[in-house]
Parts: sequence; C-alpha cells; structure tokens
Amino acid sequence: MPYRSSLQRIRIWDLPTRIFHILLALSVAGLVITGEVGGNAMQLHFLLGYGVLTLVLFRLVWGWVGGHWSRFVQFVPTPSMLLSYVQSMRKKRTLNTVGHNPLGALSVLAMLVVLLFQVLSGLTSDDEISNAGPWTSLVPSDWVAIATEYHSEIGKVLLIVLVVLHVGTVLYYKRIKQDDLITPMLTGDKMLPLGTHDSRDTLTSRLFALSILIGCAYLVYRLVNLS
Repeated sequence: MPYRSSLQRIRIWDLPTRIFHILLALSVAGLVITGEVGGNAMQLHFLLGYGVLTLVLFRLVWGWVGGHWSRFVQFVPTPSMLLSYVQSMRKKRTLNTVGHNPLGALSVLAMLVVLLFQVLSGLTSDDEISNAGPWTSLVPSDWVAIATEYHSEIGKVLLIVLVVLHVGTVLYYKRIKQDDLITPMLTGDKMLPLGTHDSRDTLTSRLFALSILIGCAYLVYRLVNLS
C-alpha cells in the first residue's frame, strides 16, 4: 500500500460516464416497475426503453472516444488478466485496479449486451392485448412470438439477476474488501499513486459527449419510426 503522501486525487470517471451510470440505473429501475405494473404504465415503459437504447448506444460509442478509463481498451480484460485476478482472489491477495477490475469489466459488458437484446426484443414484442412494439409490423409473426417470449420471460430475468449481482458485488467490495466503488462513480475522483493517468473531463469533452448523445437519440428516433 503506497504511503498516503504519495497519493493524489485523480479524475477516473468523466462526467458523461457518471451521468450515464445514474440515468441508466434509474431507467432500468423504471422499466422493471412499469413492466410489472402494466396498463397505462406501458406508455412510460416504452419511452424508458427508447431512453435505455439511447444510453447503451452512447456508451458503446463513448467506450471508444471517452475518457481514458471509460474506454473499452483500458478495462476489457484479456484471458490472462482475468485468470490472474481470479487467482489473486483465491489467494486472498488484493490486486489494485484503477478503473473496473476484470470481473467488473465483464459485468459491464454483460449488462450492455443484455440491455441491448432486451430493448431490441421489446421493439419486436406484442402482448396481443394493447401493447405492441414499433417493429412488430416489419418482421414475421414467428419472430414476434420469439421476441415476446424472450423479452417477458428470459431477458427480464437475466437483467434482474445482473442488477442484483452488480449491486451485491459493489456492497461486498465496500463492506468486506474495504474498496469503495460508489464514491468514485459519484465524484469521478479516486486517491491513487502520483503519475496515474487521468481521464479527460473538460468542457469540450462534455459538449462532445452531449453531441454523441443527441446523435444516438436521433438514431433511436429513426429506428423507432421505421414503420
């Protein structure tokens, strides 16, 4: 453990990444609640779904051009990195990481993939009562049936399981391993050794992120209105 005097406050998570994380968490919670309530709440459910698709597309782009530690190349683990991390956990050794640790990185990727499939299947779902996704008229009926079953039975369960595992892991690291993952995601900063690479988080980069978000929102609008 470095001496405290050798540590400094480093910007790890840029503001766009932090806002994305908060908005995604709120939107997913809203999706689960409105999906369970049904009825008139389904209108909000659809809007939240479009919002989640916008956020996921934004994160996929930001994973290439965002702040240093938000880029996929900085946190997606190689097999050897993952194996080394698992072995360190088995030996109860602490392997310090700056951004996402290897298991956390896999969790992020899994969440993005499941959310993407969940939203896309929702666009093609039809409950045969009063709610149908905007793509149901564009694909064969058997595709609609498959998408509907996945969206309401499989994808929903996968998403809830991932969310529970994610929250549980964060609490485990905070309580047991004394590694606070929550505060850095809220403030953006973390106490790290001198010379640690920081993430670009300037007004220009934030405006750039906003332009990407607007572009993703427009793309989702066009996708939703294909029919």
